[in-house]
Amino acid sequence: MSSFLKTFTSNISSNYSVSPHPISTSGPWKIHDAKKKGTGRAVSVFIFDRKSLEPHGGGGGFGPRSAGSSLKRVHEEVVERLKKEASSLARLRHPSILELAEPVEETRSGGLMFATEPVTASLAGLLDEKTEQERIGGVGGRSSKYVVEDPEGGGRKRREIEVDELEIQKGLLQVGKGLEFLHESAGLVHANLTPEAIMVNAKSDWKISGLGFSSPPDNATGASPVTPISLAEVLSYDARLPRSVQLNVDYSSPDFVMDTNITQSADMFSLGLIVLSLYNSPHTSPIETGHSVSTYKRLFASPSQIPTSNNNFLINQTLPKEIKSEVLPRLITRRPAQRYTAREFQQARYFDNVLVSTIRFLESLPAKTPNEKSQFMRGLPRILSQFPKSVLEKKVLPALLDEMKDHDLLSLILQNVFKTVELVPNGRRAFSEKILPALRRTFITQGGKGQAQDKDISKEGGLNVILDHMTVITANCSGGEFKDDVLPILYLGLESPTHSLVDHSLQVLPIVLPVLDFSTIKNEIFPLISSVFSKTTSMAIKIQGLKAINSLCGGNDKPPEDLGDGLDGVHAQPTKSSSNSAVLDKYTVQEKVVPLLKAIKTKEPAVMMAALSVFQQVGRIADSEFLALHVLPTLWSFSLGPLLNLQQFRAFMVLIKSLSTRIENEQTRKLQELSANHSSAGVASRSAADGWDTTGNGSAGGMNGMMNGGVNGDDDTDFESLVTGRKDTSGADTDLFDTGWTGSAPAASSSRPIGGAATAQQRNMPGFNTTAINNSNAPRFSWSTTTATAPTASAGSITPDTNAKNSFATLQPMSSPRNSTSTAQSFSQAPFQPQRTNSSSTVPSWNAPALQPSSPQGNQQNSGGRSGGGPGASIDWSSAASRLSSPPSTTASTGSGGRGMASMNKSFSNFGISPPPSSSSNTTNSGYGAAGRGVGGGGGGLGAVNVGSRGLQSRGRGQTPGQTQGQAQGQTQKQGMEKYDSLI
Repeated sequence: MSSFLKTFTSNISSNYSVSPHPISTSGPWKIHDAKKKGTGRAVSVFIFDRKSLEPHGGGGGFGPRSAGSSLKRVHEEVVERLKKEASSLARLRHPSILELAEPVEETRSGGLMFATEPVTASLAGLLDEKTEQERIGGVGGRSSKYVVEDPEGGGRKRREIEVDELEIQKGLLQVGKGLEFLHESAGLVHANLTPEAIMVNAKSDWKISGLGFSSPPDNATGASPVTPISLAEVLSYDARLPRSVQLNVDYSSPDFVMDTNITQSADMFSLGLIVLSLYNSPHTSPIETGHSVSTYKRLFASPSQIPTSNNNFLINQTLPKEIKSEVLPRLITRRPAQRYTAREFQQARYFDNVLVSTIRFLESLPAKTPNEKSQFMRGLPRILSQFPKSVLEKKVLPALLDEMKDHDLLSLILQNVFKTVELVPNGRRAFSEKILPALRRTFITQGGKGQAQDKDISKEGGLNVILDHMTVITANCSGGEFKDDVLPILYLGLESPTHSLVDHSLQVLPIVLPVLDFSTIKNEIFPLISSVFSKTTSMAIKIQGLKAINSLCGGNDKPPEDLGDGLDGVHAQPTKSSSNSAVLDKYTVQEKVVPLLKAIKTKEPAVMMAALSVFQQVGRIADSEFLALHVLPTLWSFSLGPLLNLQQFRAFMVLIKSLSTRIENEQTRKLQELSANHSSAGVASRSAADGWDTTGNGSAGGMNGMMNGGVNGDDDTDFESLVTGRKDTSGADTDLFDTGWTGSAPAASSSRPIGGAATAQQRNMPGFNTTAINNSNAPRFSWSTTTATAPTASAGSITPDTNAKNSFATLQPMSSPRNSTSTAQSFSQAPFQPQRTNSSSTVPSWNAPALQPSSPQGNQQNSGGRSGGGPGASIDWSSAASRLSSPPSTTASTGSGGRGMASMNKSFSNFGISPPPSSSSNTTNSGYGAAGRGVGGGGGGLGAVNVGSRGLQSRGRGQTPGQTQGQAQGQTQKQGMEKYDSLI
């Protein structure tokens, strides 16, 4: 067909884009969809191919031996009759007559072409389709559709076609109006009224066409521009011609066939046969003659072969009551005088119902008064749901859109338009193809968005209706269509000087956002809302603006949820809500939205609570640092508004506490991660540089050899076994506290601090005495005896005998060191440390820095600065004294249980106690172990002595003094106590 179209050189083919495939046929015509190239106006192009008159397989057309002159004459008669059909449409103008768009043209190949208003199909084509559907799926088995060509996409689509009761009523009424025009105004008889001669246009209107056999009646008095037909010629069937170009006897009246009279009532008889074909199955005429006049006459000679009410008019389907009892008896009757006229046909009770009357009123709506139009539009929504969907889409909706030019009725018309869209199944297609162009023509000027327009109250009323039905609009158009055609209308509402219209436009924003893309929302919607919010003086618009901004941030109108303050240790989880995902990005929220909220001047509670909802969404999007610096101060300022009640203030506090908890949790987690990273990196570096044992347990963290610079941290050997020279066989891990103060503590395992060292937590316990805990592992000094005896009494403290003294006198410095084999330093000006009077020990001299035991002669090993060794360990006081002149440089950091060596040096730099006197070779000298906090909570060493109101009690953990043997031991203890008493 496309190659066939190219053979035409006509005005239609050059000015219209014609689809290559026909959508329907009507007699010899093939109907194609087309659009005008310049304007895009849709039309239907009727094309006749002269080659269709040639015979095809002997079924019809010219015989191969026909005489040349006869063939030519018959052929010319057919072409002239077809030209007459097209020219009659050009001369006859009526709503029920097919409208001609382009006159008939003859092409070089002998074909004919003319253009009309857009049509869907002929009634014959619809009935054939309906017959096929009923054959496949039964009567009413599936909805009627018709396959048509899509001129834009180039593909085939199915166009909905429904031939229901209302369509039939409406169509027959329109045909009756067309016949009335032909009979009374044009003075013509159609003479070949068949389903092929009735076209159904895009609005589902039935239009009369096929006027090739039209003729003035026999009783016509005036001159007619139409040449009368010869019944003898047109009724004579010519087998050489296609049946489509000959008169269809099956729908002819007996006036033509039997009486050879051309009367207007003959068309009414043909109309009755069309009515029967609509209800028959298959949808054909009950009179079947095979285009034979003789057969027609024979059928009418027998009363049983004539369609009457007695034989159900020769159809096999049930007829409507009004049709069977009233209409058909006045149409299908032998006597022409008993038939309806075209005017009487329209007044039949069959058409007397509200739906048909509504269609009639719509068709005559332009001629009605404004008051009648207003009443009609107000009552129309109540009956729209009763219309068939096809009638709504193709008849009611176009009629309503045509009336939108009347601005006084704009709001009423739009209410009916949106109601119709909700009812039709293909509302999206109808909205895109019909409603959107009408809305743009009505509301958008050629200047488009941003052009100042005069205030039009009627337009504002229509705009309010559009905003009320924004849900229907977004559901029936794409994002691109909404942006191009609907969004400019929304801008008109936002920029309107009427506050109620601006408020209404802001309310529909949550409905609009899902249809638009992010760029449009950020660059067009948000700036406009921000401008309206900043400039308005209306509190209602302020509140709606905040609600709109809340929607832009992904929120809803629900109040903030109470998630608790986090102080009860329970982390409340927010319940899932139906809030939209945030459509504005974090940058816009932080840099544009929050400053907009900060600029709010009014303290009205309604505005404050609306702002609170926005802040709630900001708290979910913004960073914790931004919340702390910018959001929380503003929230506190708003919460202290003088007009807020208790409930509103608590709502602010809920959000403030929630955001504060979030900030606290995030900052805590951040610092914990940083601390863990720094600790692992620092410990690893110090372990490599100083030889610390980072895997050891205890408060010192495995700090070995700090006093003397020894490095034992990387050795897995048990420390106690290393310094005692013997292996640990107990394998016990018993806490020293479990042994009591009188018993001997078990040997410390490698997993605990050596030498009975107490942790920082143990030293801080009330009543904890840190003097001698374990005698078996006590360090030995140079003045200690080599033979240790078990203590006979608890050595838990150095508190003097309370029976002898209830109070202590002021401590006095010693004038000279006592007899000792070791060199002692003089006392400094710092407060004195107490000396314990004991028969088996004397007080050693304390010096700065802290004394470090020297390696004993013989089999003693270097203890690394911690006197936790086994028996025989001693301290070289002379060596300690010699270190005064050059104290060791200690820069190591403290462990987890102590302050470090530098702290201990500072505490005891000017403090010293002279070493004990040497009474005899059998005297056992025991120095107090340094249990000070300076050596990582370590064991043996110097201990700080606390002077209390009731006596002196050591706060360090020293070693239990050794016991003497024999009478010499007792004398020494007595002399030591006397000297101690004289001292205090």
